[in-house]
Amino acid sequence: MRKTCLDTVYGLARDDSRIVFVGSDLGVNTLSEFREELPNQFYMEGVSEAALIGMAAGLAMEGKIPYVNTIATFITRRCFDQLAIDVCLHRLKLRLIGNGGGLVYAPLGPTHEAIEDIAILRALPNMTIVAPADADEMRRLLPETVDYPGPIYIRLAKGHDPIVTDGSKPFQIGAAIPMSEGSDALIVTTGITLGLALTARDQLARHGIEPAILHVPTIKPLDIESILKYVEQVPIVVTVEEHSIIGGLGGAVAEVIAEGDFASPKRFRRLGIPDSFPDRYGSQQDLLEAYGITAEGIVSVVMSLVR
Repeated sequence: MRKTCLDTVYGLARDDSRIVFVGSDLGVNTLSEFREELPNQFYMEGVSEAALIGMAAGLAMEGKIPYVNTIATFITRRCFDQLAIDVCLHRLKLRLIGNGGGLVYAPLGPTHEAIEDIAILRALPNMTIVAPADADEMRRLLPETVDYPGPIYIRLAKGHDPIVTDGSKPFQIGAAIPMSEGSDALIVTTGITLGLALTARDQLARHGIEPAILHVPTIKPLDIESILKYVEQVPIVVTVEEHSIIGGLGGAVAEVIAEGDFASPKRFRRLGIPDSFPDRYGSQQDLLEAYGITAEGIVSVVMSLVR
């Protein structure tokens, strides 16, 4: 997904001189063709994220459309004030590409695990947040970001994730995407958890349970209308995310349900990372399994609510 994202930004920049890339601590050969072909649209700032955002904000104020790329924890935690004051307050057209959303950098420990990036940025007015499920969805998303108003945070997964989205469905920022119909439960996903939910759907079907699946690649602005429509039709709702259960997709959907005034009560659970720093070391998959963010974990939660 990361390579697809950066290569697509390069392609967009070739056709639009307003687009500039601003990087921090990239690998030696990353985007070397971009650097050589479009030197006036390529900047390497170095490891100083607050300065990175300040510089990109200045470029945006001069009519450029900067795509800023660095590790997700750095682009959110280390420059929050610059994002709030320099970028969001002025509603600048800045695109923040956060590498390694969630537990991607699990081998490096809590300093690099972006478990609260969505929550941090959801609190900022004017910020848009997107988390594509796979490389194909990323490819459909990026052209929509060029002239979209205001700043956008693009959450990148690890890469080489299976393609699970439908290429015939266009990407619209702010729109949820129905992936499966069902009346027994609703599974709401974002990012790579869509693939887990689709696998869980097949396992639940063997138990006679037909869940609807609603993929939410845009966490902000949230497609409240679609969420209300699908929640109304089911007794059980489960959100799944590679993020803290506080302030992310689950929190956003919980807010919608709390104010939904439904005719019948809903049984609701958030499946994600608990309110703690990950205290285990291993691979991304190791930690996902430890927290139950798996197809089997989804099945277990849905079944417990059915019972």
